[in-house]
Formats: sequence, structure tokens, C-alpha cells
Amino acid sequence: MGQPKLPLLVEPDVLESALGGDNLLVVDVSGPDAHAERHVPGAVNLDYAALIGPRPPAMGLIADADQLSEAFSAIGMTADSHVVAYDGEGGGRASRLLWTLDAVGHGAFSLLNGGMQAWAGEGHATETGVNQVARSDYRVTLQGDGVIADKSYIRDRLEDSDVVIFDVRSAGEFAGDDVRAARGGHIPGAVNMDWTMAIDRDRNLRFKSEDALRDMLGALGVTPDKEVITHCQTHHRSAHTYIVLKSLGFSKIRGYDGSWSDWGNDPDMPVES
Repeated sequence: MGQPKLPLLVEPDVLESALGGDNLLVVDVSGPDAHAERHVPGAVNLDYAALIGPRPPAMGLIADADQLSEAFSAIGMTADSHVVAYDGEGGGRASRLLWTLDAVGHGAFSLLNGGMQAWAGEGHATETGVNQVARSDYRVTLQGDGVIADKSYIRDRLEDSDVVIFDVRSAGEFAGDDVRAARGGHIPGAVNMDWTMAIDRDRNLRFKSEDALRDMLGALGVTPDKEVITHCQTHHRSAHTYIVLKSLGFSKIRGYDGSWSDWGNDPDMPVES
């Protein structure tokens, strides 16, 4: 089989037909026990923690180049790999992997729509155990331009009408009722939509339809002509939103990996509630 040509959002039946293709690397970002119990045939397991470089109180920052190089080499990833990521918990972990790949300039990737919920729930074959992986030598260069936002970048654009700060935490976190940092509330001017609103629970945790997503986003002023910066508490939930926006053709998207654990713990950053 030849090089896979897969869309950003790939359906289970499409992935099934591509399994075994040259340079296809299916990565399960579930925990090791869940992976060993069942996974897509041929999939390798990646520890989610390998993607993160916490520097307290900011707990979701991207790992450094050496840590990512080790993580990607350990799963046999190469410059030619087309990565298809999934997990068993709604797509947040898998999306964080894909956002990370975007940040290091590895653009050949897809998200399995619905993850393990859709794959197993719709009768596709699974296997157990852990697959042995031939180690590679993948060297990461963190690029980040156009992909990563930090708090200085955001603070400098709080008055910019062409920039939308998209907070996808719960309504309680956004309002400051559910406090998970030194301060509760939200970044001034941010708009809020719980990240799970993009997930269709009646279709095995797939993304909602394009029309439904555009309607929800448009009502918040989240439109393709804007630069959109997604965040949550640690850029886990908001990585999923980043991929949702990317799947809709948004071209100016950044993820704030520091997210609220960074902003809410910095007394120099303004807060609304």
C-alpha cells in the first residue's frame, strides 16, 4: 500500500481501509492500561505526560525539544509519518498531540473522529497487548510561530477586535464560581463555550456537523476572518477546540498552552468575572 492520503478528520471506516499503509502511524494517547485492553490494530501508545513540560503554576506548557524528540522517537515516528491520533475520552489528549505536531512543523496528521468510542462501538476490530516498536531518531525543532500563544502575546492583543480569546472551560470556571487557580474568572473580553458542546454524543463522540459548529461559533463571534486563541486550564480541552477550528478551515488559530493555570496565577494579568 502507498502513502496514506487522509483528511484531518478521518472516519473509522476510512482509517480501517488505510491500515498497513506505508508511513501510517496510528497513535493511541489513552492510558497504558486502556491501550493494552484494546486498541486499533497496529497502534502504538504514547504517554500523554510526554507532551507536557509543566513549570508550576503553569501545568500545561509544551514540553521542550529534547523531551518531544525522545517521545516521538520512542514510538517510531519519522519525518514521513502520517500520524492518526485517537484516545478513549473524547479526543482531548489526541488533539493535544496533533496541536504539538503543528507546533513542531509536522503537518501530516489526522484525528480519528470519535476515537475509540466510534471505532469499537461501530464494530471495527481491536487488538490487545502492546505492539513492539522499532525506535526511530526523530529530532524536534520547536517552531510555534502561528501555533502557540503565550500570555504576553495575548495581553498585547486584548483590545484588538480582530483577535478572539476563546475560553472553552466550563461556564462555572469562566464566571469565577469554579476556581482552579489563585484567581477565578476569565481573560478580559474572552468568549466562552464549553468544549464538549462541539461533541455529538449521539454519534459516538464525533464532532458535530459543520453547519452546527459554524452556527455555534458564529453566534460567539468566532469566525474564520478572526485570529482565534483557544485556552482552557492546561490546553487539554482547548487543543480539541483547536482541531475543531482547523477542521472548519480556520487558518489563524493559536493555542495558549499556559492557559488559566498560567494566567490565573499571575497577579500581573488582568481578570474579569
